[in-house]
Amino acid sequence: MIKIIYGPKGTGKTKQIIQAANANIATAKGLSVFITDTDRYMHDVVRDVRFINVTHYNVAGEEALCGFIKGVIAGNYDIDNVYVDGIARIAGKNLSELAGTFYMLEKVSNESNLVITITCSCAKEDLPEFVAKYC
Repeated sequence: MIKIIYGPKGTGKTKQIIQAANANIATAKGLSVFITDTDRYMHDVVRDVRFINVTHYNVAGEEALCGFIKGVIAGNYDIDNVYVDGIARIAGKNLSELAGTFYMLEKVSNESNLVITITCSCAKEDLPEFVAKYC
């Protein structure tokens, strides 16, 4: 399952995704992973959530991001939740250009039975159709 947290820049999406990751720890059966491109929020995410800054691993671009997420999931079968803060920013593309990424994430989430929560800097009415279907 894919969940979307959306809204224009500065509307608190990162705060929402951090709160979701932290709150989920109490009920999660498996592990949670928080993926972003900055260390700025490292201390806001509870220790039980694996915090990963993709810039430490030279992840740049849509294909690298997809491969990285697949690798993280493949590396530990106990992952139940993946949180991706700023997917377009990490991929270095506009949200409208990430249809392939969302297709891959949906496929991986269904096959691995996990929830992937993603923040998108976009108003609801401007979300591409391939993203809006998850709202």
